[in-house]
Amino acid sequence: MTRIATIRKRADFVAANRGIRVARPGFVLLVNRDAVPAVEADLRFGVTVTKKIGNAVVRNRMKRRFRALLRDALPVAGIPGADHVLIGREGGVERDFAALRHELAVALSRAADGKGDPPRKRPHSGKPRK
Repeated sequence: MTRIATIRKRADFVAANRGIRVARPGFVLLVNRDAVPAVEADLRFGVTVTKKIGNAVVRNRMKRRFRALLRDALPVAGIPGADHVLIGREGGVERDFAALRHELAVALSRAADGKGDPPRKRPHSGKPRK
């Protein structure tokens, strides 16, 4: 039986951003294989949704859906010893649950193969870097 824990510290969410990134229409999956192994669990997950997505009711509904998806998918397709973070995207709350489940399965298989999306381009502000 795979033991799953929840990521609670901001530093762990920030560290996940250094890992593999797989973007899907409803969410972005971050997988950090370099996570410090947790004693209490085989793998960990976290969910985050920004205020740009909607009000508190919408954000909480999206987080509940993501947690349910992760609890179903991670014991089977999760990467042992890694941190998994789902970031909600615009329109993710309206997507069909079966479509989200399929997208998560594809994203987890890509992350397991090490096939993440290319790094994001940072906007250039015109100021020289120090």
